[in-house]
Amino acid sequence: MNSSDRTPADLLRSALSADPSRPLVTFYDDATGERVELSLATFANWVAKTANLLQGDLSAEPGDRLALLLPAHWQSAVWLLACSSVGVVADVQGDPATADLVVTGPDTLERARACRGERVALALRPLGGRFPQAPEGFADYAVEVPSQGDRFAPFVPVDADAPALAVGGGELTGAQLVARAREDAAALGLVPGSRLLTGRTYDTWEGLSAGLFAPLAAGGSVVLCRHIGQLDADGLAKRVESERVTNTAV
Repeated sequence: MNSSDRTPADLLRSALSADPSRPLVTFYDDATGERVELSLATFANWVAKTANLLQGDLSAEPGDRLALLLPAHWQSAVWLLACSSVGVVADVQGDPATADLVVTGPDTLERARACRGERVALALRPLGGRFPQAPEGFADYAVEVPSQGDRFAPFVPVDADAPALAVGGGELTGAQLVARAREDAAALGLVPGSRLLTGRTYDTWEGLSAGLFAPLAAGGSVVLCRHIGQLDADGLAKRVESERVTNTAV
């Protein structure tokens, strides 16, 4: 990756310019049987559309705090990079009552209602499907995002030394996040082309790093497994083989 990259959005741009066709996120939900694979090009397109929604329709500005109430999921990864692209602080499992806006899954809708700003809900259905009926008081992400632009440019350049991520009681700037992701990638033995399988949740730095940031920083990809505890040993071994996994962080 480019040594001058200082934000997660920078890492994504560098990876995209190197090889847009290679996979970045392969997502499994072992409770539903869902599997989704996103190439860098497809993932970056989702990020651009989501960043345009965030900056345009939701009027988010650099420094705003977004309470991200989502599980380990490919759409959660998209939101993390969209926040970085705009300069919004992604407050993972943060307090909606103190956030400028909130993004929630179907299981945390009531908690998310404490936010007085814009509210977005994700159904987390296969293939990014929408709610049968949008929850009252929320914009349905799957309805709002398809019409957004495929290219994104921030109104204001993102400051790599400004807060970018809050998780587990700690906060990181964009530059600190990238540095830690690179350190974690080295500790996990990741190199360009590595395929890391992880079942960690997204409510800790360790989960976020293994599930997105470290593979991205290394020029690798992630096999992100939600509800991996429902997969038996044989099933896990078959997945490791079929997905050409090189490293694990379960």
